[in-house]
Amino acid sequence: MDYGERVLIVSSGEKGRGALLRLLRDGGFQRVLTSSSGGDARRTLLESDFDLVLLNAPLSDEFGDDLAEDCAERGCGVLMIVRAELAEECAAKVEDCGVLVIEKPVNRGLLFQALKLALAARRRALGLKRETVRLQDKIEEIRLVSRAKCVLIEVLGMTEPQAHRYLEKQAMDLRCTRREVAQGVLSTYER
Repeated sequence: MDYGERVLIVSSGEKGRGALLRLLRDGGFQRVLTSSSGGDARRTLLESDFDLVLLNAPLSDEFGDDLAEDCAERGCGVLMIVRAELAEECAAKVEDCGVLVIEKPVNRGLLFQALKLALAARRRALGLKRETVRLQDKIEEIRLVSRAKCVLIEVLGMTEPQAHRYLEKQAMDLRCTRREVAQGVLSTYER
């Protein structure tokens, strides 16, 4: 399988970075970059967007939980690999941000299952974000149309059904949206 997602591996040890890189490439992830520290990863994240961040903690300049939270806030799927004795404490800190935590040593099957889960969660979150934006747009349109109706009622003495019909008819006649008609009414009559 060929995954098209961009992945950033963050691991302080060269051996760990190399092993994770080979594992991901063998598993079908071809667009993979690596970073050796939290600071280096943050610079890389400023230059490019990533779908998934695989963080092998601890890092040389920080533990990595703050970086994981930052990556999750940017919309990346994040998977942290930590020593078994630290896994529960780390998970308690970062799971609310959507970061998945797995224990070292990691077997291939578990790693790929966790990667797929992180990518699925990311896609779901992005879908919800798009839906939220769409609904906020719709609410804004309803507010504009309602304000335009109020202006038509106050300034031109229309009833609410007449103002509604006027906006609908103008939108049809002018082949534009109700939002555009409402904005035109507001710019004409509102002080």
